[in-house]
Amino acid sequence: MNIILIGAQGSGKGTQASLLVQSLGIVHIASGDLFRVVSQEQTELGEKIRSYLDKGELVPDEITVQMILNRISKADCASGVLLDGFPRTVAQAQALDKGLQGAGQYIDMVIYLKVPREELISRLSGRYICQAQQHVYNIYSNPPKVPGLCDIDGSKLYQRSDDRGEALEKRLNIFFTETIRLLDYYRAENRLVEVDGEQAIDQVHVELMKIIKNWDRSPPK
Repeated sequence: MNIILIGAQGSGKGTQASLLVQSLGIVHIASGDLFRVVSQEQTELGEKIRSYLDKGELVPDEITVQMILNRISKADCASGVLLDGFPRTVAQAQALDKGLQGAGQYIDMVIYLKVPREELISRLSGRYICQAQQHVYNIYSNPPKVPGLCDIDGSKLYQRSDDRGEALEKRLNIFFTETIRLLDYYRAENRLVEVDGEQAIDQVHVELMKIIKNWDRSPPK
């Protein structure tokens, strides 16, 4: 089963992605991580991606889609994938659909973790990450036992610069202006399901698994 998981920063997308891939036995493909891996490879595709990243430029859609399709074609993805961070625009979604169709595949469903902007700001403004292993804490909802230190490895906690102030507002503005169009695209094809991301982590996961279990997996028309 091929799934796309969409959610703004702070929606709990990373947590739910980890739970879903464990429960479903599918592969988690995070576009950001994949960019870093492929750009280090001594391949034609890796060199193309590296050339853009080194210049601080966005990788063109056609190259990004090629990277995603190459990863999906690997043997470990035979049971399905969970795409995280891609597509971000309707043009990318259309290119992905076309590429998958050529390989005899398609996106079964698209999950949107819906969380109000005010709640996202609250979550992100309180988010701290450990320096050693990137364990995530929230000083309001999930604080460390010792302030400023990771419970697991004892390393210092820090707050990302884009989790506060104008940088945070800009990230959310981009999400709520660009991603809404992507949701409309998948909604029109009856592939979108919205889930209340304000629920407890376990509740969100249970609801997602119930939806997936009963989902109509017929190809999109």
